[in-house]
Amino acid sequence: MNEGILSGYCKIVAISAGWSHTVALKKDGKVVAWGYNKYGQCNVPVGLGDVVAISAGGFHTVALKKDGKVVAWGDNEYGQCNVPGGLEDVVAISAGGKHTVALKKDGKVVAWGYND
Repeated sequence: MNEGILSGYCKIVAISAGWSHTVALKKDGKVVAWGYNKYGQCNVPVGLGDVVAISAGGFHTVALKKDGKVVAWGDNEYGQCNVPGGLEDVVAISAGGKHTVALKKDGKVVAWGYND
């Protein structure tokens, strides 16, 4: 691995690049982010842990927790960080430019954010 910003974050298991920020998932379920942070997309919520997947969107970031719940932060101009209430049993996530998508265990897809 390249030395540098990640040198203090050994055991990286996943990484995702947004428009101009990057987010990484550590083996211990913690998340680190860096880069352009005008909308708080690099401000990982305090206490966030037990994360199993991450995705960097345009200017927002999304994390999937081990319990199947989704956490999102950063730019929310189009509601892309407004995780729908009651959303659970999620097995996969993806952050788009201005929207977010989640795949549930039962195969249903839930999307929120920009819908033009």
